Amino acid sequence: MDSDSGHMNSDDMSGGGTARITGLDVLDIRFPTSRELDGSDAMNPDPDYSAAYVILRTDAGDGCEGHAFTFTIGRGNDVQAAAIAALREHVVGLSVDAVCADPGSVSRALIGDSQLRWLGPEKGVMHMAIGAVVNAVWDLAAKRAGKPVWRFLADAAPEWLADQVDYRYIEDALSREEAVALLTRGKEGAAAREQHLLARGYPAYTTSPGWLGYSDEKLVRLARQAVADGFTQIKLKVGADLADDVRRLRAAREAVGPDIRIAVDANQRWNVAEAIDWTNALADQDPYWIEEPTSPDDILGHAAVRKGVAPVKVATGEHVQNRIVFKQLLQAGAIDVLQIDAARVGGVNENLAILLLAARYGVPVCPHAGGVGLCELVRHLSMFDFVALSGTTEDRVIEYVDHLHEHFKDPVTLADGHYTAPVEPGFSSEMHAGSLDTFRYPDGTFWAADLADQEKETRR
Repeated sequence: MDSDSGHMNSDDMSGGGTARITGLDVLDIRFPTSRELDGSDAMNPDPDYSAAYVILRTDAGDGCEGHAFTFTIGRGNDVQAAAIAALREHVVGLSVDAVCADPGSVSRALIGDSQLRWLGPEKGVMHMAIGAVVNAVWDLAAKRAGKPVWRFLADAAPEWLADQVDYRYIEDALSREEAVALLTRGKEGAAAREQHLLARGYPAYTTSPGWLGYSDEKLVRLARQAVADGFTQIKLKVGADLADDVRRLRAAREAVGPDIRIAVDANQRWNVAEAIDWTNALADQDPYWIEEPTSPDDILGHAAVRKGVAPVKVATGEHVQNRIVFKQLLQAGAIDVLQIDAARVGGVNENLAILLLAARYGVPVCPHAGGVGLCELVRHLSMFDFVALSGTTEDRVIEYVDHLHEHFKDPVTLADGHYTAPVEPGFSSEMHAGSLDTFRYPDGTFWAADLADQEKETRR
């Protein structure tokens, strides 16, 4: 690699006579979730959960492809898909063996490209596009190794994992030597934790009862069902109307009793003072955390909210754009709970850096997974963290929502409020071909028929 430009050189790309990446396909996939108000919150009242979906094809002859996506909520998914497509020339032609042996080489090349970097740097649509391609490389590498991504990571040598991390801008909080030490310590007892994970799974919480557009009756019914299904934590969306939030939280508390944790999520709705006042107005119902109380970029604002709402915890992360912002949130003591997202930052490599930062500061990680395919992906990261990094699930839960899993070849399954560990090779990111054909926008069978119906209605 040319370290100055970030470009792969010809030797990196060709890999001699080895198999190469021959294609990068991008699809705009959208699901009509807004029609049932699934996913609705104070900032996003009508989301259509969507995926800018990427497929890496190779001539390796083993049938393996790399699948991944970036999550959006409808309009703009075409913009995200176009950003991924713009990376095609940077990826096609690379040696399959080389990128699978070192996925970090792809991450470094794409993030280091001077012209791509100008579009961020390391934030926004282009950074998410890079994350999708990087995640597709990890899916390909794990499939070729015959392992699910969580085990692929957990089995790796600490030094190799440490070399997957980009330490630029975070060395004041985490050095490579500290990363190796954390990962080496994480190996102690890993075999026993893996067996526990396979037998028991990883604890989950559910947001399914708490979408803002649901009636009180539906909230109460789904909250009670969540407890019956073994969940020990649920989450409610808040932030549109204080009186409604007080009523809904009280109804949820009455439904689940005093021993179930109830988190609340404002989805960046408030200014700092408003976040403090609103959260304190809900405090008598014992909310466990307030999520995204204000702008995800406002480190000092989060610190002020944390001070102003204690003992309610502050959780943030699904819209945090890179490892640098996470570093600052941790350095400032601004959050109690760190929420990684598998498709927001620059892929597995950057999420590995964030998990290491969280371990360095002793802050629990409770991933965001409230979107199409995010549950499938992020379980791998938390399970690796449990088995081979933090070594604990104390005060750690993965978010769960109960829709759209049927579109994936290796869908999430739960037992007694716990994610079961995936055993199929890869990142669990591959969708069924039929789902791609049906929900491709705008010419998939569902959307073509839907648009035709709309045209008929317009003519009447």
